[in-house]
Amino acid sequence: MGHESGSVPLPPAASADTGQLHPTFLGEGADLAGFRAAARRLAGDGVPPERVIWSIGEAPGLFGTEAATRAESAPPLALPRGVADLIGMVVPHRDPERYALLYALIWRILRGERRLLEVSSDPLVHRLERMRKTIARDLHKMHAFLRFRRTEESGVERFVAWFEPDHHILAAAAPFFVGRFRSLNWTILTPEASAHWDTAHLTFGPPGRREDAPSSDGFEAGWRDYYESTFNPARTNLTAMRAEMPKKYWRNMPETAAIPGLVRAAATRTQTMIEREPQKPIKRNPARAVAAMADQAPDSLEALNAIIKRSEPLVPGATQAVLGEGSPGATIAFVGEQPGDQEDRQGRPFVGPAGQLLSRALEEAGIVRADSYLTNAVKHFKFEERGKRRIHQKPTAGEVSHYRWWLERELDFVAPKLVVALGATAVLALTGKAIPITRARGPASFGKAYDGFITVHPSYLLRLPDEAKADAYAAFVADLRRVGDLAQALRA
Repeated sequence: MGHESGSVPLPPAASADTGQLHPTFLGEGADLAGFRAAARRLAGDGVPPERVIWSIGEAPGLFGTEAATRAESAPPLALPRGVADLIGMVVPHRDPERYALLYALIWRILRGERRLLEVSSDPLVHRLERMRKTIARDLHKMHAFLRFRRTEESGVERFVAWFEPDHHILAAAAPFFVGRFRSLNWTILTPEASAHWDTAHLTFGPPGRREDAPSSDGFEAGWRDYYESTFNPARTNLTAMRAEMPKKYWRNMPETAAIPGLVRAAATRTQTMIEREPQKPIKRNPARAVAAMADQAPDSLEALNAIIKRSEPLVPGATQAVLGEGSPGATIAFVGEQPGDQEDRQGRPFVGPAGQLLSRALEEAGIVRADSYLTNAVKHFKFEERGKRRIHQKPTAGEVSHYRWWLERELDFVAPKLVVALGATAVLALTGKAIPITRARGPASFGKAYDGFITVHPSYLLRLPDEAKADAYAAFVADLRRVGDLAQALRA
């Protein structure tokens, strides 16, 4: 059991206190409710801070039966709102004097110093404000660096995370994750306690162990690949990296396993970027290419692909056309935006980080990728060179329109029963209209012989803030499960 005592002297004040000491027991961790009850009782009895002995740990009752009864009947304290907020932030601090300092603050405010918090030079206020900022930083780190990983318990999907906060902040941090991941079952394990959310109720339990949380899941591999592909060696600054992402949290985060290798190679990659000669952009004439396509009437998918291969790219930067992949007659066709860097290099659709994420999501949803047809609304990779990296550039509405001839002929030859639009560019290509995904997500009609379905592009998931990824990925998998159900019904 720890022991805490106040160390900030106060001016003498008239009170009903008789001079004896007042042992006051609070629970382990951040006992906010216990402190509030104790403060009401002590202030109501006129007990000055120097007469209170704050003790943390188990005790018979909260303050003893008689004290607990008085605490329950004591009226609330009339404190400025800023003081109440400060108390809530400081109670989770590990400083053994936090309760004594907070009660000293309450005592002075109740005795006329109503604007005490505005006196930043006051030693008591200065110390409490520093403690508040420390807790705010600890909460920010937990919000930013906690990672949920998917697991299953008796067939029920659950996301589990391990985290080691510096202070007693689990109860204060948990509502943030409820708001972010309301539709998921999740558990946060810490060395002191655990938090559990079942999509309806938030509960707290005993401490957890690191080995009780999964070490990785399917989503992390795709995120790690994306992190490596976007790492800029010319901007490597280890001091800034450690300041923003302290090394203590690295083992919780999938991308950090790649950082040492990326840092070691940074100097070489940067020098290569400097020495590489700039390339002059290739001039293209989209109108001439579209006219050439319109003059031809391919009678098969192979003939169409031959036209695509020999036609000029309709967007700047691409090195080759990336054709659709799959067999004519596939029940489901997935249409994305355009090839990425890896797709342009390999000549195959959906093989980069977003494609790998799509493959994992399809597997979780029970859809066999090899039995589906995958293609893009735009057949060439549009990018901007920045040193050694090729940065994806979103195609314009006009460029999407130029490629519609190819896409429509392609889908005619494949003849799928269901076409899934992955993202807003695919929707624009299939409908000719700009439709927000959030409004149209789900089954849709594209005015064609096939049924339609709209969902997000997997690259969207990779761009989300870390704390939102798990929830968005689960929603994406749920969409794909609906796609699988619709396809099954269409095959019947």
